[in-house]
Amino acid sequence: MFRLSRTAIAVTCGQGPVRAYSHHVVTKSVTLPDLVEKYRRNEKVVAITAYDYITGTIANKAAVDFVLVGDSLAMVALGLPSTSTLTMDEMLHHCRAVSRAVDGPLIVGDLPYGSYEPSDEKAVESSLRMIREGGRVQAIKLEGGARMYSRVQSIVNNAEIPVLGHIGLTPQKMGHVGGFKTQGKSVEAVEKLLDDALALQDAGCFGLVIEAVPAAVAKFITEKLSIPTIGIGAGKHTSGQILVMPDMLGFYDKFTPKFVKKYSNCLDVCTDAVKTYAEEVVSEQFPSAEHSFNLSEKNMKAFEAYVEEVNSRAIEQDD
Repeated sequence: MFRLSRTAIAVTCGQGPVRAYSHHVVTKSVTLPDLVEKYRRNEKVVAITAYDYITGTIANKAAVDFVLVGDSLAMVALGLPSTSTLTMDEMLHHCRAVSRAVDGPLIVGDLPYGSYEPSDEKAVESSLRMIREGGRVQAIKLEGGARMYSRVQSIVNNAEIPVLGHIGLTPQKMGHVGGFKTQGKSVEAVEKLLDDALALQDAGCFGLVIEAVPAAVAKFITEKLSIPTIGIGAGKHTSGQILVMPDMLGFYDKFTPKFVKKYSNCLDVCTDAVKTYAEEVVSEQFPSAEHSFNLSEKNMKAFEAYVEEVNSRAIEQDD
């Protein structure tokens, strides 16, 4: 059965006014028990990534259930070639920025590569730092399967911090999985994924991200678990979905995974807007009177008299 530690419940039980979006209602401050209850009612969990105040504001206004400050920010926000070089200090900086915008959805912080793998003690230390220094972060996410069992168990039991697991395609370990490739395509691979999922559930994860896995496989794993699964490129039968915001909004143009649906073309829209601005500056269409500050009639007369006086003194000095 799904378990919540005392702290996992305590740190996520803020309440607030109710707001509605689409066909369902979410509380102003989404809590971990809220997510569990949605799962038990078989309602889809909606998640999105955010990396700064602007993307946090978008997620907050859209009233998603939870926001992941993901290490994907290394590529889509910082322009790095992979996620593996992102530091804990950088992650915390972005977590705090998102926290300033988000007062509704639950915030989950991604532990960057190298911040939890070395030892259980390192994993607990990094998780505690994420909660202490990450603004409103209330849970952490880490990548890896059964080999992360003791890490998850230590974070949940010793630090009493909720943990979201991540299996399938794990971007921090691209070298081990052969790049951005679909996982779980053979029976042996499916068996390994199921073992990983069950191990992470037993270790105490409150949910699992399943990435880049065939829909049928993700459905099978979801049905074998008693905790929510959050799919990204894993079909529609997971307990919920998550996408990288710059991908789905059309901001990131370096690479678009097959599983991403672009809901907008913000990069093109914003580029066109800046081009128009540049053209209007050159042609002196901007700023117009509408976007300028004006003096009152009285102050304008005084100003004109002052200018005339200054100009007169300048002429006298030239003479």
